[in-house]
Amino acid sequence: MVNKEIVEYIQSLLPEREEAILKMEDYAREHHVPIMDLVGIETMLHLLKIANPKKILEIGTAIGYSAIRMAKVLPNAKIVTIERDEERYKQALLYVNETKTSEQIEVLFGDALELSDQVAEKGPFDALFIDAAKGQYRRFFELYEPLLTERGIIITDNVLFKGLVASEQPIEQKRIRQLVQKIREYNEWLMNHPCYETIILPIGDGMAISRRRGE
Repeated sequence: MVNKEIVEYIQSLLPEREEAILKMEDYAREHHVPIMDLVGIETMLHLLKIANPKKILEIGTAIGYSAIRMAKVLPNAKIVTIERDEERYKQALLYVNETKTSEQIEVLFGDALELSDQVAEKGPFDALFIDAAKGQYRRFFELYEPLLTERGIIITDNVLFKGLVASEQPIEQKRIRQLVQKIREYNEWLMNHPCYETIILPIGDGMAISRRRGE
């Protein structure tokens, strides 16, 4: 992964974030809620500003951090985001209200694997952001990719999983070992997808960016 000093240097150059965003970052650290790291989310936001999507679907809300960051830089975009953990769902609603982004963001409570019919009524979408259960990445992709517009893009986070997917060192924990294998399989499937071309960036915990071939 990227050298720690380089990451810290890049972070030092990033613009100051508003108080509400800093508050969310503090909450995530205190309660061990996984949110995107600063360089990773700034990269994604920059890509989205270039793509300028009008509708975004996010799988994995957590406390609403990335959805709110997207809403702030894309004031004309509508974001539908799904969270299955009730406590995080409620916390996300609080932060959406606090940041005054409720007109842009709709938070759905439930398992993304079970809400496709409800989500389909809110599409089509110009961007799909996958940042939920890593072992289900391929299922999320296959379930929601049909809801994208012709020029829609798909961003998948955590595809390098702390560098473990590239490591040849044995992994003692069975659960982690199985998860790493699933992410490896997803990456290989994604890179060889007949309809999408993908690039994986060694940013944050690894980010895959996919778009339809020929676009």
